[in-house]
Amino acid sequence: MKRVVLATLIAAAIFAASSASAFAQGIKPAAQAAASAGDPVLVGAGDIVDCADLTGAEATAKLLDKIPGTVFTVGDNVYPDGTAQQFRECYGPTWGRHKSRTRPSTGNHDFHSGGASPYFDYFGAAAGDPKTGAYSYDLGAWHIIVLNSECLPAGGCGPGSRQEKWLKQDLQAHPAVCTLAYWHKPLFSSGGSHGNDSATHAFWLDLYAAHAALILGGHDHDYERFAPQDPSGKADPEHGIREFVVGTGGKSHRPFIIPVPNSEVRDADTYGVLKLTLHATSYDWEFIPEAGKSFGDTGSAPCPK
Repeated sequence: MKRVVLATLIAAAIFAASSASAFAQGIKPAAQAAASAGDPVLVGAGDIVDCADLTGAEATAKLLDKIPGTVFTVGDNVYPDGTAQQFRECYGPTWGRHKSRTRPSTGNHDFHSGGASPYFDYFGAAAGDPKTGAYSYDLGAWHIIVLNSECLPAGGCGPGSRQEKWLKQDLQAHPAVCTLAYWHKPLFSSGGSHGNDSATHAFWLDLYAAHAALILGGHDHDYERFAPQDPSGKADPEHGIREFVVGTGGKSHRPFIIPVPNSEVRDADTYGVLKLTLHATSYDWEFIPEAGKSFGDTGSAPCPK
């Protein structure tokens, strides 16, 4: 009898230890995973469809075929010029398969044609106000904000601009525990083609003041994850915003040169999508590569307080 009791106690201790280890590594025990199984998913990328070669966009579209949830784009939806024909004949057969669940954002290539009018015509009401390209929506407990980093046609991105005023008002009207924003040109990037872009610094200031958790961008054709940081680029593990650059939708690959501060993970030769599972006070991330590639990136973190 003593041996049975002892065996039971040992088994319980092993289970408790493995569960604690799982939590420490960001891996959920079965009960925890089941409890969060219904949390919303936001998945996508930017710099997506090249009409000269649909191979990359088709590879990432096939990933979306298997992932439920809301699809985001972080700009440059179709190359080279975002025309109505290019949206219809190139974006449509690939990522357009998920148009009904897509919440897009604009990029510089979308503005090559008629002030991005083909982009706004294609996505319709889902693309927000054509005057700015900015809009917001709720996804579970999260508030999601979409902004336009093509500052000139949007009426500016700096302090006091129409878009920045709208952002402040939207944040005040939606004081969520967890907030996420996305647009095309990232404030921070180690990408060799573009790198840091200070035009959206005012957006970061407002989002940081509102304790936003995540900002997503594209523009550089690579994947990069940053540690939480403040708008000046100083590491801030407690209150900082984590940024992802996800220019991996299928257009092309471009190399890194010198990593900028707080860059944690980088890859420049894999198409793929970023999947975010949005819990009530935290989030999980997973970079899912195209078929045949092995690079991946996963983790979990709480929203800033």
